[in-house]
Formats: sequence, structure tokens, C-alpha cells
Amino acid sequence: MANKYGSFQKILAPLRKSYSVILFLILWEVGCKTGLINQNFVAAPSVIIKTFWELAADGRIWSHIMVSLQRTVVGFMLAIIIGIPLGVFLGGGFKTFERLVRPVLYFWGQFNPFSLFPVFMLLLGIGEMSKIAMIFWVSLWPILFNTITGVKEVDPLLLKASRSMGASRLLLFVRVVFPSALPYIFTGIKMSSNIAFFMLIAAEMIGARRGLGWLIWNAQTNYQIPVLYAATVTISLLGLIIGAIFKSLEKKFVNWKDAVSL
Repeated sequence: MANKYGSFQKILAPLRKSYSVILFLILWEVGCKTGLINQNFVAAPSVIIKTFWELAADGRIWSHIMVSLQRTVVGFMLAIIIGIPLGVFLGGGFKTFERLVRPVLYFWGQFNPFSLFPVFMLLLGIGEMSKIAMIFWVSLWPILFNTITGVKEVDPLLLKASRSMGASRLLLFVRVVFPSALPYIFTGIKMSSNIAFFMLIAAEMIGARRGLGWLIWNAQTNYQIPVLYAATVTISLLGLIIGAIFKSLEKKFVNWKDAVSL
């Protein structure tokens, strides 16, 4: 009996965390159905699900999702490819060069990406390149600065011990510096992934003919409230999925951190 009760508790455990969400959705649905919430401005959850199903059935939503994800992945991967090596270089012992360059990088990192989007459009046009450049720009700084911090925070005792045992620079980086900096790097990557995706949606509202941002803008322009909410919910779910993917990757590659903390 105790084992059965324990198994039942495990099944219910994930649901307990969703109680507030489920209650919110029920109240939202009831409010729309009873007229407390004006459905001319707010679509009911059942209507949103039905609209999403219709968009999925005819393939429209998938094409917009793929376009948005493609733009995000390209810009985001470019930020990783450039941000991590540059962060390692700046944080890894070139102190004079870092002192000269870091204030400039921090200054650039504070630029409002929305204010820069017209510049990207002027330089690269209104096509794919300007959107990818914007994603790259907003994704680069969290990755770069967290990588610099991670490299600088490596325990000096570990470095001294490794050098005393005759470790080469390459071995020191592979076995000590990079693993120690990895939690910081993953923090930067997770921050960038959230910023990148939602910034793309804003960019697609300004200058695009496809993508989830364009779908929201088009639905707003044509007063298609259910489509607007269906696209908005899709963006939120994608953001949660992307965040969960990077959390699982962090647990896989930085599992030693939990072991050490125990």
C-alpha cells in the first residue's frame, strides 16, 4: 500500500507545480464564457487552442516557426562561435589588452538593440542579414562577458597545482580553465537564448514578411484576435522549450558542479 501511495505521489508531483497555471486558465476561460472578459480583445483559451490547431493543420504556423527558429539559430550560433573564444582570450591573462578593450565592449553592450535596428537595416537591407545581425548583437554580450568572468574566476590554486605538475598551456585550458568557466558560459548562453528569440520577434514585426513576429503584426493589423493570441502563446512555449533544452545541456556538461556542492 505504501509503495502504491508513493507512486501516486510521484505522478501528482509535477501537477502540483501546475496548480496555479491550471487555475488561471480555468478562470480565464470562465471569464470569457460568462462575458466578464471582453472576447473582442482577449481570446478564450479554448479559442486559442482551436485557432492554433487550425493554423497547424494547414501548415501556416509551422512555416512561421521554422523561419523564426532559423534566424535565431544562425545569429545565436555566430554569437557563441565568436563570444566564447573572444571571452577566453580577454579573460585568460592578456590583462593590458583587456583593460584597453573591455570598457569599449561594455559601452557597445549597453546600446539599445531597438535603436540599432535601423542601422542594421541601412547597412544590410531589410532581408535576412539585418535580422540575423540583430540576433547576433544581442546574443553576443551575455556570452562574452560571462565567459570573461568565468575565466577570471578560475581558482588560482588549481592553476598553480596544474603548472607544478608540468601541464602545458593547452592541457591547462582543456582540463582546468574551460571546465571551471563552463557554468558561467552556460549562464551567458541561457541569457542570450531568451533575449535572442524575443528580440527576433520584435525585429520581425518591423521588417519581415514571414515569421512569428510578422504573424502577430499581421493579426493585429487585420484584427484577428485569436490568431494574435495563438502566435503569442506559441512564442512563450518556444521560449520555455529553448530554456529547458539549455538547462538539460547544462546538467549534462556541468554535472560536476552539483557533485562538488554536495
